[in-house]
Amino acid sequence: MSTKVTPLSGFPEFLPQDRIVEQQFLDVIRETFELHGFASIETRAVEPVERLSNQGEDADKEIYGVRRLAAGADEDAALGLHFDLTVPFARYVLEHSGKLVFPFRRYQIQKVWRGERPQEGRYREFTQADVDIIDSGELPNHYEVELPLVIADALRRLPVPEFVIKVNNRKIPEGFYRGLGLDDVTSVLRIVDKIDKIGPEKVVERLIEAGATDKQARLAVQLADISSTDSSFADQVRALGVEHPTLDEGLEQLSQVMAAAADHAPGLLMADLRIARGLDYYTGAVYELYLVGQESFGSVGGGGRYDALASDGKTTYPGVGISIGVSRLVHRLVSQGLLKGTRSTPTAVLVALSAEEDRAEAMRTAATLRGRGIPVEVAPAAAKFGKQIRFADRRGIPFVWFSTENGPEVKDIRSGEQVPADAATWNPPAEDLRPSIATQEENS
Repeated sequence: MSTKVTPLSGFPEFLPQDRIVEQQFLDVIRETFELHGFASIETRAVEPVERLSNQGEDADKEIYGVRRLAAGADEDAALGLHFDLTVPFARYVLEHSGKLVFPFRRYQIQKVWRGERPQEGRYREFTQADVDIIDSGELPNHYEVELPLVIADALRRLPVPEFVIKVNNRKIPEGFYRGLGLDDVTSVLRIVDKIDKIGPEKVVERLIEAGATDKQARLAVQLADISSTDSSFADQVRALGVEHPTLDEGLEQLSQVMAAAADHAPGLLMADLRIARGLDYYTGAVYELYLVGQESFGSVGGGGRYDALASDGKTTYPGVGISIGVSRLVHRLVSQGLLKGTRSTPTAVLVALSAEEDRAEAMRTAATLRGRGIPVEVAPAAAKFGKQIRFADRRGIPFVWFSTENGPEVKDIRSGEQVPADAATWNPPAEDLRPSIATQEENS
């Protein structure tokens, strides 16, 4: 009985050639994180729903619950798939704090799940690459500059278009709203966070519906419109005439971040007071990563500082983290034709068969080459050499190994050059040993 296969939207699957692009992104990101001294961890896929919930309006809506089909009434507490990697990391720190050395520098590359409405760049299952620094008691502000630099280092090692990291400090809108007399900061933040989706006038309307005056609402929108590539944003905020100690603290902290970033990576950070992040656990710096000229696509990474997410009642572990939305970024670049894998298989050499009786010898040749680190496969069946060469060409395998009357020879099927070869000594050019990423310019 045949069953029709129905695709599930929001669960992306790459073809082999595009999966090679994603794997190389993951390899470079992992290597870069380790160069900066971050240790790898992996957390379980599920957390108690009560731990995942109450992290923001959207988070509560997006949690996937997990339950056995045959679960009884006495089943364990409700579980949910994690929607980010920060909440499970905070739990991990609390659970293992006695075995960790602080400040603890960790990276984590895993799948996450969100019950979002699938659309371009928004998936229900995707891979994130997170890097965080968490400390016991207090966390120095200089880490708020370090983490964007780590992310920038990773992306600059990859064929990624120009990007910018927009940064804000949660204390700025909080202090500003309180200075205006709007004490329900969380509700105001959630409304203002929709400014890119619904526009400033709709935001004003919703703020008034939530209890703000017209003046309060318009000043909140004016705050969100401020941005700069240096510390001049602070003067623009003060010119609005709102005062509050929390606002002053936020302006000072963000000014320090911008000044330090200007020393290490001029132009990398942009102060943008529209950036809020939808999760409630952020308390200081917040980041959004954008591809320049593609801001309408939305961010391809983000994060921020969280001072109270991990606490056991005696000790609080403040942290700061930032992530790259790997699936979101790679799908965007691949779908635009900007990147693709140079071949659809890691195989560099196909060992041809002139007759099926030669398979044992071909497998010995393949084993010798593999023992020297060369990816090899043996032809699936004996056939005319032209047919085997076409098979290799369709898969992007650059070399075909033949047994001839004069001994073994290897053919570069791109150039047509065929030369004698010894499996114990022959090496392909380094650039052909593994598949790589081809850019749009190289493809053309």
